[in-house]
Amino acid sequence: MYHQRFSNTVIGYLNLLTLLASVPLIGGGLWFAHSSTTCQSALQMPLLALGFVVLLVSLAGFVGACFGVAWALWLYLFGMLTLIVGLLGFTVFGFAVTVGGGGEQVSGRVYREFKLGEYSSWLKSQIADDKNWHTALACVVGSKACEKITTYTPLDYLQRDLTPIQSGCCKPPTSCTYSGGMAIAAQDGDCYKWNNAPNILCYGCESCKAGVLEQVRRSWHKISVVNVIVLVILIAIYAIGCCAFRNARRADSGYPYGVNHMSKINPRWDYYWWRWWRDRREQLY
Repeated sequence: MYHQRFSNTVIGYLNLLTLLASVPLIGGGLWFAHSSTTCQSALQMPLLALGFVVLLVSLAGFVGACFGVAWALWLYLFGMLTLIVGLLGFTVFGFAVTVGGGGEQVSGRVYREFKLGEYSSWLKSQIADDKNWHTALACVVGSKACEKITTYTPLDYLQRDLTPIQSGCCKPPTSCTYSGGMAIAAQDGDCYKWNNAPNILCYGCESCKAGVLEQVRRSWHKISVVNVIVLVILIAIYAIGCCAFRNARRADSGYPYGVNHMSKINPRWDYYWWRWWRDRREQLY
């Protein structure tokens, strides 16, 4: 009995916490929906979907564990299993598409430079779409990353690190050579796309796209690592939920101590046959 109460209590408290955690997720999604920043509004649907799923699953688990409702716990376990499978697939996919990248260390510099060919085909296909690229570029310009390094001196470029966005979008490739503001000799194509105008810079360069992909790769890789930790926690909660579901079914059946005791209340046909044979033997002898 103690084991039954313990598993139900634990699953109840855990789902109360996740129920409360779903509120800021939904609130954040609604806030992003009214945000004028393109980068933030892109997070609207994932946050809202995750928030509502966590809310419904946690509510079913809380009701089922606290009140011993077997069907609510069944819905909870089904929802948890769906979450685990979906998160597992998303995590594997995240690790697969973030293979490669990382950039190359520039000689004599702290920062790295990035090439578009280093990244997975799926990531490159996303950035190749004009609509996606315009959205990403709006995020780059809106972040004002380039404005933060406008006061850098040549010495600063030697001693300071740069973000992937700053390295790819805010300056030309380090290998470029200019004379009178014009690229000379045969060089990287990005050298000819560079312009010192604040609204042009290297926003049209392949290195800028690579910088955006590197930023996405780093963020996605961190999320994938967190997902692995979340998966371990969800699997542990799912196991406790299975115990609570088993306890609720026992309570509904009226036999909390297991099916072994049911034979004493509802004997099988061979029990009656054994009693009849015993009585006949007593009569004969």
